[in-house]
Amino acid sequence: MNKRRNAGATALMAGLTAGALVTAGCGAGGPSAGGGDFTDDKVVLALLNDASGVYKDVSGPNSKIAIQMAIDDYQEKYGDDAVVEDIEVTSADHQNEPDIANTKAQELYDREGADIILDVPTSSAALAVATQAKNKKKLYMNIGAGTTELTGAQCNKYTFHYAYDTWMLANGTGTVVTEEGDKNWQLIYPDYAFGQDMVKSFTGAIEAGGGKVGGTIATPFPNDNFATYITKAGAAKPQVIGTMHAGGDLINLVKQYNESGLKEKGIDLAVGLMFISDIHSLGVEAFEGTIFTDAWYWNLDEKSREWADRFLEETGDRPTYAHAGNYSAALQYLEAVQAAGTDDADKVVEELEGKKIDDMFLRNGEIRAEDHRVIHDVYLAKVKGPDDVKEDWDYEEIIKTIPAEEAFRPAAESGCSM
Repeated sequence: MNKRRNAGATALMAGLTAGALVTAGCGAGGPSAGGGDFTDDKVVLALLNDASGVYKDVSGPNSKIAIQMAIDDYQEKYGDDAVVEDIEVTSADHQNEPDIANTKAQELYDREGADIILDVPTSSAALAVATQAKNKKKLYMNIGAGTTELTGAQCNKYTFHYAYDTWMLANGTGTVVTEEGDKNWQLIYPDYAFGQDMVKSFTGAIEAGGGKVGGTIATPFPNDNFATYITKAGAAKPQVIGTMHAGGDLINLVKQYNESGLKEKGIDLAVGLMFISDIHSLGVEAFEGTIFTDAWYWNLDEKSREWADRFLEETGDRPTYAHAGNYSAALQYLEAVQAAGTDDADKVVEELEGKKIDDMFLRNGEIRAEDHRVIHDVYLAKVKGPDDVKEDWDYEEIIKTIPAEEAFRPAAESGCSM
């Protein structure tokens, strides 16, 4: 098995061994090696995401490297005490299509023996994979999709939602921008499950803050020409246009908004979902002053930066929160396998439910047993101006930490029934 090592690994693992990872109800070492029950005598982690399209830079192939880093760290931490020696990572491209995601999930579970599927951006694809996880009784940790349905009406025992969702984004950005005075909104959104869920969540947050959504405008997904939709939104003369797009679509929309002249007319742009890769693609000038909600930032503190430095050595890029989330989810899955002494999905779920976590990604983290929403601290951020950027990828100013218990929809309101 190929292993990636670098100088930061030893320091990180010392921190992990000291107790950064907490497993509910079991000792840190887990069962002794060789005492478990494993399908095909190995564990297979599968990455399913957009490897070539609009979300490639958000997560894409680099998340496979992040998952391999988690495997390496698990093996270095436990050594001969690891309950399983053979751990593999595989990947597939769902092309942001739910039917392809559905087929690929079946292939990963059935043909490639995947014990868990990770990531799956694009909410329609994410929901398709959740159905397969339920049917196959196999683990699925979603990192890349935003729909609250994963922990709502379409929740199931084997699906966990890890990094963010539309309620969290709206609760941060929508609430703050409205409370700061931008009361009159127009929303532009991609016409699929994620965009529809974003509109619902943002409308609720805006109205709760005393604002009003004057209109919503659906766009095709994916798309590269937003001029007509931006013009239509601007014609309503709102104080702010909220875009619910992400990845390549967001980059195209921001370019065209900046060319539209609406900014000069006093019509602001609010971004519902943004990754650091989006800022890197266009430069801070295009986003300067934009407020958004971030699930994690590579330069948040020393713990985050230490891992981000390792990732930079492996990939040449700084990690988005999708990359960091995939690492954390993979490592927490392996910790649960270690505790259970098996890859049996039902027993691993038991180890995960209610688990409290404090690692490089999840701060004050907890895997809620009621709906499998993984809650954690999140961050209200603002894009720096060019003069404030001290190094490459140093694009965010963290304005506020939103505590885990406030950042996500309460379990009692989720509508989830396992």
